Amino acid sequence: MSSGLSSLYCYRPRHNSDDEPEAMVEGKGWLGSSSTRAGKQPENVWPPYPPPDESELERAVRLEEEREAKLRSDAIDRALEAERQTLRRERKLETKLLLLGQSESGKSTMLKNFQIHFAPNALRAESDAWRAVIHLNLIRSVNFLLDILTRPPSNNYTGDSSPTASSFSNRISATPQPNSDLRRFKLTLSPLRQVEMILAKYLSARDAPNADSGRAASPTGSFQATAADVTIRGGHSWRALCQPRREGDDEEHSRHSDGRVDPVENARQILDACRADVVLMWTSASMQAALRDEGVSRDDVCAFFLDEADRIMQKDYEPTFDDILRARLQTDGVEEHHLTMETGAENGQHWIFYDVGGARGQRASWVPFFEDVNAIIFLCSTAGFNEVLAEDHTVNRLLDSFTTWKTICSSKLLVSVQFILILNKMDLLDARLKAGIQFSHYVKSYKEENDLEHVTEYLKRKFSAIHRHHSPEPRKLHMHSTCAIDMDTTSAVLLRIRDTLLVTYLAAMELI
Repeated sequence: MSSGLSSLYCYRPRHNSDDEPEAMVEGKGWLGSSSTRAGKQPENVWPPYPPPDESELERAVRLEEEREAKLRSDAIDRALEAERQTLRRERKLETKLLLLGQSESGKSTMLKNFQIHFAPNALRAESDAWRAVIHLNLIRSVNFLLDILTRPPSNNYTGDSSPTASSFSNRISATPQPNSDLRRFKLTLSPLRQVEMILAKYLSARDAPNADSGRAASPTGSFQATAADVTIRGGHSWRALCQPRREGDDEEHSRHSDGRVDPVENARQILDACRADVVLMWTSASMQAALRDEGVSRDDVCAFFLDEADRIMQKDYEPTFDDILRARLQTDGVEEHHLTMETGAENGQHWIFYDVGGARGQRASWVPFFEDVNAIIFLCSTAGFNEVLAEDHTVNRLLDSFTTWKTICSSKLLVSVQFILILNKMDLLDARLKAGIQFSHYVKSYKEENDLEHVTEYLKRKFSAIHRHHSPEPRKLHMHSTCAIDMDTTSAVLLRIRDTLLVTYLAAMELI
């Protein structure tokens, strides 16, 4: 608007007669020749050409109106420029971070770590929504186990060396646990099916697949049964479902003011009623023996929440930070999260995190964020060296991370962006190496000892070499290794990341 008015407006040149001065048409030069004298009104002229036979009074009024219009135009120009300057200052005050990596690499968990360490009060305000996610994680694990326990033997599916749902069912059916107990568990815990539906609808989460479709790819390309994670759409404000009550609102009114809240309260009562049976089922010796014998990982069934079922299923349960950190929640698309820092030197700063889906089909959504971020935090699951992608069972997860990292480093849009690499899930990597799984069997270029120290050094050298050779311009790489669900270990990493971003922030403010 301002550019249009400014370009169309021009001052009248000096003249030596009583005739009205000539006007300027944008891009056409001065007027006042034959067309003007013929009485034709030029187009897109400001100020407008005086009408014929204009009296002195009319001329004075017209000139005053033009002067006032010019003042308004100048005021608009100044306001727009001030707004642009304000936006520039606000953008300098904001720190935008893009979380990249494969699915299940720990992006969302790292975001929760940032919240726990730098904005704990804001995270506590979301505890009601996180309680629903945790309950849904637990219930899907329980329902998954009930499906395994009661499934009839089937020969329709077999695997080479990995456990199958049918073989697991046969094994546990052969354990000393009486069939009457299995039937009792299925009967007494059947209300959890309804609870799962209530919570999934409450969170607008995807329905859990059945036991057959809930298998994750094993390193050999066969399948292993797993409980389904909670998946929501990117951009869905599920965290805002449970907002703190306003002062003056009584509990009963708040509880029933939203149609979604009442069923959730009923679901919590059902969970409390089923608590003893869930604990009994999970702690039974036959169940634990079957899990060990069939090689079903505790991580496949949210074992942490099952171990804590007696506490988590209580009606007055409030999630701890450790519970929230371990909650499994996958996002389809892009999730934008605003964080106002509450601690330390960065108090009051505004950080914006973009948590994007890591599956191959969702990586095209990364590119639009490349031009407007201060830093990229790329997470690599080091434990994925003996796993394959869920969307392509022929691709090794660690090798795919190398390829993705190379693509990101090569982008010319990211020349001025800070690069932060986090080697995540170091605890699982250590456990698998100690269990005798050979790193060199999956990564052919590795020729060193099969222990955590040597493998970690290899990964650091590999990622550093890719970054150095494929970056358009030389830049520093900040690299860290951690286990994202270990708050103590991750705390030191977050402080180093904060210091890196603080330096970037001060540089943007031209303070250093």
